[in-house]
Amino acid sequence: MARIKDTSVDAVKATANIVDLVEARTRLRKVGARYTGLCPFHQEKTPSFSVSPDRGTYYCFGCQAGGDAISFVRETESLDFVGAIEWLADRFNVELEYEESSPQADAQRKHKERLYALLDQAATFYEKTLWAESGKPVQEYLVSRGLGEEVCREFRLGLSPAGATLAKKAREKGFTAEELAGAGLVTKRGSDNFQRRLMFPLTDARGRIVGFQARKLREDDPLRGKYVNSPEGELFHKSHVLYGLNLARGAVTKEDRALVVEGNTDVIALRQAGVMPVVASMGTALTEHQLRELKRLTQRLFLCFDSDAAGEDATLRGMELAVSQGFEVRVVALPRGKDPADDPAGFEERLGAAEPYAVHRVRLELDHARDKQHAYLRVQDILNGIPESPERHDAWRLANDRLGLTVQLRRAGSAATGAAASPRLIDAGDRLEREALAGCVAHADLIPVLAEMSADHFDNELHRRLRTHLVDGGEEEADLVPLIAELDARAAAEAIDEATGKELLLRLRERHLRRELADADLEQTKEIQEQLAKVREAVQALA
Repeated sequence: MARIKDTSVDAVKATANIVDLVEARTRLRKVGARYTGLCPFHQEKTPSFSVSPDRGTYYCFGCQAGGDAISFVRETESLDFVGAIEWLADRFNVELEYEESSPQADAQRKHKERLYALLDQAATFYEKTLWAESGKPVQEYLVSRGLGEEVCREFRLGLSPAGATLAKKAREKGFTAEELAGAGLVTKRGSDNFQRRLMFPLTDARGRIVGFQARKLREDDPLRGKYVNSPEGELFHKSHVLYGLNLARGAVTKEDRALVVEGNTDVIALRQAGVMPVVASMGTALTEHQLRELKRLTQRLFLCFDSDAAGEDATLRGMELAVSQGFEVRVVALPRGKDPADDPAGFEERLGAAEPYAVHRVRLELDHARDKQHAYLRVQDILNGIPESPERHDAWRLANDRLGLTVQLRRAGSAATGAAASPRLIDAGDRLEREALAGCVAHADLIPVLAEMSADHFDNELHRRLRTHLVDGGEEEADLVPLIAELDARAAAEAIDEATGKELLLRLRERHLRRELADADLEQTKEIQEQLAKVREAVQALA
């Protein structure tokens, strides 16, 4: 893939407005030269999220998330570096230039761009067809399902007409038969792949349309399935798609939970009812790729299936995969024949009664085991694979009550992990280094003082590299950006002014001299002691 030119990356960094980006996710309040608000990356009641418009960085004192506009977009939109740059360029109208690459790579990139453009125009065509006079019957069908026009337009629902109407329109706009086939829009004979069906656009992590799911509207439809997806191809891979994720991402992050349902209309109905962090798994069990997308946003999953689906082997494998990847999984088993869309207003109440995975899994085994001995062995095997937790204990107690005996378990295993470990406590020495560097980040006049100190004054390798960057300048390395964002926020929060910053640097120099003194010979001792005395005098002068 062609590399974006450094000048274009710099232009994006200079143009991107961090306040605008963050305010799209959470409300901010101006406090002095900074902004503060509730963190969009975790749930909190007291604002701990700090944004610096001058430096273009953010930092959360609660969950330690920090960085710049690029890292913010990478986290909130689940993109890699290149994807984040392209997203920001599109958001702030920056034209990107790419380095020269092989003709084959350029051709492939342009080919994919053409497919994305074709699919987007196809979605627009389907939308116009749905909301035209001829689409009235389908509009009435949507109303009968309780779906209003506003939410249907938000999800870009459409209607595919009969014949080869889309193919003809696309060719008139310059798209080729090969491109139509590559986008999964036509059959081998060149007619429209989807005809007289309700169309649901499917998007990737960047919100680009990669394919469609088409719902049957009439009995004489030649396509057998009630729901038919675009064929697997260059852009569309069913196992990669979570329906509605592009719209739900912000809510998933903010509420720290993802609600996974079976159907697209469930997603739409729940969003219409104000339940925002909801996605659909495309009618399949959760896949590794889907879970990777969700893992970037939350570790809490609510899986909402009808009573039959919640016990199917494929669905259980998806649950087990999620648990093994460290998700906290709870299961909402709906009554037979009921969907979340049937009562979206009461859905939050159902979520409150959701079963932890361990309890749900044990209950299923108890309900379906052929005899007590079989149930005992299956429950024992399941619980031995779940780490110790209140939920595991509840499941164990349920099994004991139902079986009338005590299930003997091994010590809880580590097949699954819970929430991420808390950040390690920073010891006094590490804290001194960080606060001294925070003063330098906030006050450029301290850089000459820092330059007088070697990298050996810092124990932490990342701190050493930041010292070198601050002294020598040059391009910020990616892993230094979050640290700079944190130190800038800490300098403001802890009121580290220039005098305090200078004192911290002197304390750091004093620590270094003390260490040298411990290993000094007789000739060196006097000189080091004299240097220590000068440092102490300088500290006293600042008091």
